[in-house]
Amino acid sequence: MNLEYFIAKRIIDSKSYKSSVSAPIIKIGIAAIAIGIVVMMIAIATGIGLQQKIRDKVVAFNGQILITEFSSNNSQESVDPISIKQKFYPNFSKVEGIKHIQAVATKFGVIRTETDFEGVTIKGVGADYDWGYFEPFLIEGKLPDFTGDRNEDILISEYLKNRLQFKVGDRINTYFLKEDTSRPPSIITYTIVGVYNSGFQDFDKTYMFGDIRHIQRLNKWEDDQIGHFELFLDDYSTLNDTYVEVYQNTPSDLNVVTVEQQFGSIFEWIKIFDTNIYAIIGVMILVGGINMITALLVLILERTQMIGILKALGNSNWGIRKIFLYNATYLILLGLFWGNLIGLGLLFIQKYFKIVGLNPSVYYVSEAPVYIHINYILALNVGTFIMCLLMLLVPSYLISRISPVKAIRFE
Repeated sequence: MNLEYFIAKRIIDSKSYKSSVSAPIIKIGIAAIAIGIVVMMIAIATGIGLQQKIRDKVVAFNGQILITEFSSNNSQESVDPISIKQKFYPNFSKVEGIKHIQAVATKFGVIRTETDFEGVTIKGVGADYDWGYFEPFLIEGKLPDFTGDRNEDILISEYLKNRLQFKVGDRINTYFLKEDTSRPPSIITYTIVGVYNSGFQDFDKTYMFGDIRHIQRLNKWEDDQIGHFELFLDDYSTLNDTYVEVYQNTPSDLNVVTVEQQFGSIFEWIKIFDTNIYAIIGVMILVGGINMITALLVLILERTQMIGILKALGNSNWGIRKIFLYNATYLILLGLFWGNLIGLGLLFIQKYFKIVGLNPSVYYVSEAPVYIHINYILALNVGTFIMCLLMLLVPSYLISRISPVKAIRFE
């Protein structure tokens, strides 16, 4: 039998232990661990969740890798066309991990009503466009179908719908300026077939989705000319490696950029979340560890006579230290249990009931997203347990400084 474990268990199970002077301090230590786990779990779940949600929305509008013509034009409008007849289209077979490739084009236009007008970017898409990313955003009507003949169906955002007081089925006049500004603009009368809301207001107020063949006609392009290609990957974590391979297997007259390069400010902003998460984890572990150190010191002080008797009976300093470390381990595990129970409960409530909302103009999402995965939960618990236990090794050294004679006489 492990003597140290046996003594520690008897101390924990004893009624005097639960009603002793140290009981409130021990409860505070357990609460500190539990609260720390709850805060760290929420910080990680919401931080990663927010990163992934924002990233997925940017990707939905732009793809993960873009292949374009080299151009000094920085506008959102496709100016220099490229041929769709490329070796890598429609299947980029030379590079593994590419799930889909699609050809698109963009053009700036102005929606004009009897009382108002709004500048928009028409994103022209064709039969190869993957609407899977937009299905979760669709809130009214249906997604356009451009697999047949050219049509005037359009998908608009809820922002534009409310801004210009449209509804599904309305026909809207969209004006496109010509290179020769002295000539009257071209007009296309679109029919609204669907309304989407991505929650990413910067994109929602900008993009409408229509037939790419209208943009080809307006720009006087050939049927095989498009604005750029968008690539989607099987695994986002391979973005940088896949980007290098795509660049190496793309003609030299075409430019290749990642979504992170194109929207650097957004991705740099969400990377700051990592720093915040690490800071919160560090502070919470430190607070929890300090509270456990305090609880351990009180336990040692309260059991001074027991320590003296055990030393007088021949127990080693390390053996006595193990008794208190076993005791502290129980308290840490108890704190972790309650912390996980409360933390996971709050995360699942938010995941399914979306109680906590966010300002989409600031965070690009309307509610706080949560990411729940067993890997980071286990890592968080194991890391917290190890760090707290290591921090307790120092105060437990105090036991070796206690004199048996003085300890037995201690009142």
